[in-house]
Amino acid sequence: MRVRGNGFFQGTLAHNNDEIDDARIFDTTLRDGEQTPRTSFDYDDKREIAALLDQMGVHVIEAGFPANSEAEFEAVQDIAADTSATTCGLARVVESDIDAALDAGVDLVHVFASTSDVQIEDSMHATREEVVERSVAAVEQVTDAGVEVMYSPMDATRTDPEYLQEILEAVDEVGVNWVNIPDTVGVATPSRFADLVRFVREHTDARVDVHAHDDFGMATANAVEGFVAGAHQAQVSVNGIGERAGNAALEEVVMAVESLFGVDTGIDTTYIAELSRIVSEKADVPVPANKPVVGDNAFSHESGIHAAGVIENAETFEPGVMTPEMIGAERSIVLGKHTGTNAVRQHLEEAGYEPTDDEVVAVTKRVKEHASQKRRVTTDDLHEFAEDVGIERASTEVRA
Repeated sequence: MRVRGNGFFQGTLAHNNDEIDDARIFDTTLRDGEQTPRTSFDYDDKREIAALLDQMGVHVIEAGFPANSEAEFEAVQDIAADTSATTCGLARVVESDIDAALDAGVDLVHVFASTSDVQIEDSMHATREEVVERSVAAVEQVTDAGVEVMYSPMDATRTDPEYLQEILEAVDEVGVNWVNIPDTVGVATPSRFADLVRFVREHTDARVDVHAHDDFGMATANAVEGFVAGAHQAQVSVNGIGERAGNAALEEVVMAVESLFGVDTGIDTTYIAELSRIVSEKADVPVPANKPVVGDNAFSHESGIHAAGVIENAETFEPGVMTPEMIGAERSIVLGKHTGTNAVRQHLEEAGYEPTDDEVVAVTKRVKEHASQKRRVTTDDLHEFAEDVGIERASTEVRA
C-alpha cells in the first residue's frame, strides 16, 4: 500500500524528521487572542473554548489575566479547576497581579516585563535596573508559592542582546521554569528568530517557549523555526487572532509540525475545524476563505485541471501529508468559471443524474457562462441546467 504524501518525503524537499525533538502547544486564544481589537469573550465563551482545547489535548491554556477584573478572575479560576491541561494566568511584574493569579489556582504564572529600551522608557517608565529587580522579585514570588513560573522579556526581538542576557541570567538564578521569547511587534524573520532562540538557550537553564506575532506574515514560520532551533513550546491562538495582525495560528503550527516534520504533538487534530468555527463566532472575527488549514478554500478546487486530478487522487493537487479528514473538514469541488467536465459530471451524478458525455459538455458550457457573469453556481442552477439539457434522473431523490 502506498504511503500518503511519499511524493513530498521522497521528492525535492526530502529530509530526515529529527529536526524537532519537542513540540508543546501553549494556547493563548483566551488571553492574547481576546486582545484582538473589538473582541471580547464572556464567561461562557471562555469556558466553552477552554473545554474544547482541553479535549483536544492542548498542553497549556492561558486562560486570561486574573487581575484584570472579577469576571476574568472567576473565569480563570473555574477553567483551572475544570481542565486537565496546565492552566496559565498572566501577570505583570506587580505583586498584586501575581497574587491574583495564584489565588485563581493556576498551574503556571506567566509574568512579563518590557526589556526593549523603547518600551522600558515609554511604556513601563522605568530603568533597566528597575526592570531586572522587579523581574527577579516576581519570579521569586511565584516560586516561593510553589507554583511554576514563566518569564517573558517583552519585546525580546528589539532588546539589546547584552541586556537580554543580563536579565535572563538574573531570573535563571532564582529558579525560573520557563523563558518565553516574545516577538511582540512581529519584526522577527525565521532565521534571525532561530538565532535568538539559540542565544536564549545559551543563557538559561529554563525550558524555552516562543511567542510570534504576524505583523509581516511570518508568525507561523517563526514559531516553527523556533522549534527547529530547540524551543520546547510555542504560543499560538486559534485562527491566529490577537493584537494587531494576530499571533501564530494554532491550526497552522500544529499541522506544520505534525505533517511536515512528522512530530506527534499529542493533539487530536480532528477538532481543529470545529474549534476554528467556534472561535470565529465567539470572537466575531471571520476566517478568510484563503486562510491556511481552516479557510473555506483550503480544500476546495474549481480549476478543471486541479479538480480532475483531485477527483482521481487528492494528492495530485493537495499536500497529501495534510488532508481535510485530519482536521475534521471536508473537501469540495466547486463549480465556477474555471470548472471542467470531470467536476460537472461528479456534481450531476451526486445530484442523481445519469448524464452522457455530450450532456456533461453542454452543462459545463452553461456553468461557465453563468459563472462568467460573476454569479455563483448553486445547486438550483445545476438542476436548471440539467433539465434544460434534458438529462434523465437516476432517481427521484436527490442524494446528499
